[in-house]
Amino acid sequence: MSFKKSRLPRVLTVMCASAIALLELTGCASGAAYPPAPRSAQTPDHRYKIGPLDSLNIVVWRNPELSSTVTVRPDGRISTPLVPDVPAAGKSPSELAQEIQNELQRFIRDPVVTVVVGSFQGTFGEQIRIVGEATRPQSVPFRQQMSLLDVMIQAGGLTDFADGNGAVLVRGSEGGKQYSVRLKDLLKRGDISANVDVKPGDIIIVPQSWF
Repeated sequence: MSFKKSRLPRVLTVMCASAIALLELTGCASGAAYPPAPRSAQTPDHRYKIGPLDSLNIVVWRNPELSSTVTVRPDGRISTPLVPDVPAAGKSPSELAQEIQNELQRFIRDPVVTVVVGSFQGTFGEQIRIVGEATRPQSVPFRQQMSLLDVMIQAGGLTDFADGNGAVLVRGSEGGKQYSVRLKDLLKRGDISANVDVKPGDIIIVPQSWF
């Protein structure tokens, strides 16, 4: 399936909107309706995939005129000297380097290409999303050994109106299975036992407290 035709962004958006609507209906006790999120959920085999708006340093050995720094376009493609239109999103840096290398073989002998990611956004389906009563709701790129605490630090913690212990983690890699997470205990009370691993594609939904 091509990047343009992928339905993943739409599916994740619908999943997130449905979960938020459910939390609004069920109120501050919503998190208690779900099992607690497993503390350990590491993904040691995860490899970073390039996403739109990533910054890439492309180095062609012994050919500085062909080396460049580019930003992945919103359509997931990049343009480099002699290779004007290459799909990049969804590939690992080594996969993209090999593709550019293959294209350059038409113009130079034995090209050696290296792709280094300078700034990270990641693919849409692997970003972690924080929505609701977080100080800065946002999407953040997943990284190895990332925890709920890491995500909430980037989101600036909870607002004064948040029902932190009613928060829900929606796990996209498990078909949208929902878990309760204790953000108030973790962030306000320093209960490190409330910290859990996150996985690529997780959505963290923080409802508003009713009182």
